[in-house]
Amino acid sequence: MVTLRVLTKEDWQLWREVRLAALAEAPHAFRTGLEDWHRGGEERWRARLEPPGARHLVALLEGRAVGMASGLPADGGVRELRSVWVGPQARGHGVGDRLTAAVEAWARQSGGTVLRLTVIPGNDHAIALYRRNGFAHTGEFGDLLSDGVTREHVMAKALR
Repeated sequence: MVTLRVLTKEDWQLWREVRLAALAEAPHAFRTGLEDWHRGGEERWRARLEPPGARHLVALLEGRAVGMASGLPADGGVRELRSVWVGPQARGHGVGDRLTAAVEAWARQSGGTVLRLTVIPGNDHAIALYRRNGFAHTGEFGDLLSDGVTREHVMAKALR
């Protein structure tokens, strides 16, 4: 059975474990690479978990981290869904849906009116997850990727 755990800055080692696993297993799905996160120590990992009002979740299967997602407050009523990943051993069992729903619940409870995310073009499994959970492409583009040409796509879901 999969359980979701809300992390605090004291859980930085668990966050590091799952984040590094995600970057190693699915480098195509993230804007930053594994090499970017090997720099810095405990302070950097704690800082990632400290933004006020943020929500960081890890999915656990038999005590092992098999997924993650974050929710971050942005301007106004916008909340951002970030860092979604589900490990191969947990895919196809609704873990991504549960993580997405948990971040959406946090976004609503924190007064959010829109939940936004960026996704790398071609990440079809992630796009399917987001569409299944009510997100749609906005027509906007996010940050430029390392190839200097491709931009992330922005998806959003109205919460009210």
